[in-house]
Amino acid sequence: MSSKRKYRCSVCGYATDIYEGTGFFGQHITPVVCNSCHTIQNLTVGGAIARVAPSFGSEMDRLCLDCGSADIHLWDGHTCPRCNGEMKADDDEEFWT
Repeated sequence: MSSKRKYRCSVCGYATDIYEGTGFFGQHITPVVCNSCHTIQNLTVGGAIARVAPSFGSEMDRLCLDCGSADIHLWDGHTCPRCNGEMKADDDEEFWT
């Protein structure tokens, strides 16, 4: 099952959606941190889109969806990109495809 949860920083209040699981077309969504604009961006990886656009086959050589920077890395699942505070998931969970 695929789910989406809001993660929020307990220090500065920064919030973003984080996707878990695999979508209808076999894709997964990987959260990455952009060191240039200090945001978490969700990159679509794999599935049907990767067969048409091979660059979507992995997180390598991808750009920040917000500012276009190549200075991105995988999110560790808990550190806020803005203040280094701790981000935690809200209790609400939504389905995504």
